[in-house]
Amino acid sequence: MSNRDEQAGLILLVEDNRQIAEMVGEFLERRGYSVDYAADGVSGLHLAVSNSYDVIVLDLMLPGMDGLDVCRKLRKDGKKSTPVLMLTARDTLEDKLVGLEAGADDYLVKPFEVRELEARLRALIRRDRRQVSSEVLNVGDMTLDTATLRLTRGGQELTVSPIGLKLLAILMRESPRVVSRRDIEREIWGDTLPDSDTLRSHLYNLRRVIDKPFDRPLLHTIHSAGYRLADLDSEVAASQTA
Repeated sequence: MSNRDEQAGLILLVEDNRQIAEMVGEFLERRGYSVDYAADGVSGLHLAVSNSYDVIVLDLMLPGMDGLDVCRKLRKDGKKSTPVLMLTARDTLEDKLVGLEAGADDYLVKPFEVRELEARLRALIRRDRRQVSSEVLNVGDMTLDTATLRLTRGGQELTVSPIGLKLLAILMRESPRVVSRRDIEREIWGDTLPDSDTLRSHLYNLRRVIDKPFDRPLLHTIHSAGYRLADLDSEVAASQTA
């Protein structure tokens, strides 16, 4: 293991294409990053669970265990919230949804410019290194403890991706105010904005967890304005008794 470079970051690269791995690894090391490497999913998962990385760059198609399974096991079994940037040759919305649902934070479609890869890594590292304030947020019957990252609704514990938790924290702090798409993207990804599908995909997966199993939705899309998290039934009841 290399020593962590606090200025850049410690990266785990899981990629079975030797040419791509060497290109990415050499570029990142020249830029001041420390890079660990695995050529298959099983080895990559072992390293990811055993060590503390700033970001994991994870190829989708891997021998032994594919990137989706690695990501799912990392989140569910390994209980690791390390940011994951998934590399994929598949660029349909459905493919992106599947990757984000498995727990990836961002994705990059092959072939890619290595400078864009680094920009996305920097954005994920900056987001993850921000100091998280300790607070308990409540909207309706949903509660998020930002210190423990424990999310519950109606007393039922829910599991969402690290980006999903970040989205919820933003919307819950501002509730019931509408937050624009641009403000959300800037807060999560900084100046390196993702493509138009990324936020929508994360919100789609978030709704599946926090709203669909329950009687009423809390996450609302406001056309041409943004998104809000609110218990509309409670708002109506409060306005009628005011």
